[in-house]
Amino acid sequence: VTGVFLVGGRLFPTTVDRSGRATGDGKRRREIREYLQAIDEPFAEDHPVCGEPVAFYLPQRDVAITFDARAYYRIGRSGTHAILFEHELPGVHLGSRLPFDTPDLAIDENELDPASAAFSVLGLPAEASASEVKTAYQEKVKQVHPDHGGDHEEFRQVREAYTTAKEHTG
Repeated sequence: VTGVFLVGGRLFPTTVDRSGRATGDGKRRREIREYLQAIDEPFAEDHPVCGEPVAFYLPQRDVAITFDARAYYRIGRSGTHAILFEHELPGVHLGSRLPFDTPDLAIDENELDPASAAFSVLGLPAEASASEVKTAYQEKVKQVHPDHGGDHEEFRQVREAYTTAKEHTG
C-alpha cells in the first residue's frame, strides 16, 4: 500500500500555488479568523484541546474548531463543544454552528464573487482547470446525491456550483 502512495507521489506531484492567493486550509483559516474578529470573539489558533491540536479554540466559550474528523470525535467526548469545519464551507457560515448566539453580519453584495463561492463549494482553488472542476464535481455529487442519502438542497448547491465553475475555467 505504501508503494502505491510513493509511486503516486512521483507520478502526480503536488503543485505549488505561486499566485499569492490563499487556497485550501490557509484560505479557510483566514476566513474563520476574519469572522471571529468581526464578531469580537477571542480565540487561539493551533491550540491543544484534550491532547488534540485544533485550528481554533474559543477559551471564553470552551469551543474547539477543527478540520480533523478524528480530533472532532475525541474532543466531542469531553466537556468541550467541538465543531467540525468542512473543506468547502465558507468561514462566514461558522456562526450557524457555534453553540451561542452570534450577531448578524452585514454582507456586502459587491464582495460576494459567485465564481469564488462555486470553486469553494467544490473544494477547489479559483484557478482550477476544467478537468479538475469536473473531477471535483463527480466526487462531491456522490457524497450529496439524494439517492445516496444526501440532502436535496446541498445537491442543488453542488450542481449550481459546478455550472458556475465550468463557466469560469479557462
